[in-house]
Amino acid sequence: MDTSSGALGNAVWRALDALIPIIIDAPADERTRARWLERLWLAVEEDGVEYLSPVTDRWGEICGSEALVNRWAEDLCPTLRACWSDDRPGSYFRGSTACLSCLLAAGRDQEVLDLLELPRHAFWPYRRYGIQALLAMGRKAEAIQYAEASRGLNTPDAAIDQVCEEILISSGLHEEAYRRYGLGAATGASYVARFRAVAKRYPMKDKSEILADLIATTPGEEGKWFATAKDLGLYDLALTLASRSPCDPKTLTRAARDNLTDHPEFALGAGLAALHWLSLGWGYEITGADVLNACDRAMEAAARLGVIEETECKIRDMAAAQHSDAAKLLRDWLSRRAHARHL
Repeated sequence: MDTSSGALGNAVWRALDALIPIIIDAPADERTRARWLERLWLAVEEDGVEYLSPVTDRWGEICGSEALVNRWAEDLCPTLRACWSDDRPGSYFRGSTACLSCLLAAGRDQEVLDLLELPRHAFWPYRRYGIQALLAMGRKAEAIQYAEASRGLNTPDAAIDQVCEEILISSGLHEEAYRRYGLGAATGASYVARFRAVAKRYPMKDKSEILADLIATTPGEEGKWFATAKDLGLYDLALTLASRSPCDPKTLTRAARDNLTDHPEFALGAGLAALHWLSLGWGYEITGADVLNACDRAMEAAARLGVIEETECKIRDMAAAQHSDAAKLLRDWLSRRAHARHL
């Protein structure tokens, strides 16, 4: 089965995300749950690509009872200890996170920390259990230090920032959390989503300040924050950002279209910015229609503001300065407009 697209893995992950809480909360006596665990473990052992890793990550919770948790911990600990004590490279135990999860669920926090001293290299998927153990022991400051010590070449800094941020916020230290970790912890499928994630966690902070701080974290990519500034009504800032580094021309054209009535000055600036980046060859899967659409939006805004000639002059300068296909199309468009006026 071809899994190169990641679609299958994502589907399994979403299914497990929904099913694991149901399994944890399911009403079942200890004997029944023990049988479930045996069947689940067999599936884990036969899982060649570790699609079921979210299950082992929460194995202690799935066990349900104290007796089952300790039974599984006792079964798994010797193998894990032997694996992590082996100096030979390549040793691996599929039940590592299951063991750590069981120890946590059983309240055996110091054993978690002792085990995590064995591996030669800090590995974040394991070290995060050490942070949970320290938190369970009420040692928040040490938990942050432990997380910081987990950083490395292949460690996800954003994940560590998120953990540290949560610890500080739970202690009421919102300003310190924002200053040290808030921006690094921001994740999302888009720059707008990153901004919204930070703004949601820190409603007490001015949104324009948050945006300015986020922009400073991505030097050379200011244009990618255009949509966020626009959504906040910071139209002058949005146009400044779009002029400083490449911005998706289609995004700019849509902004010009949507603001023609209420903010024609901004619409004109967005339309011209779209043409600027198009003339330089920027944009994904750009067609001639995209170029002409940007022209139309810019000229509609120019008509509303009574600056048609000035706008045509700016477009003419753009077209003359470049040799891209889009620039050629702009020159043709200008020629047709001039010809139409003389008819």
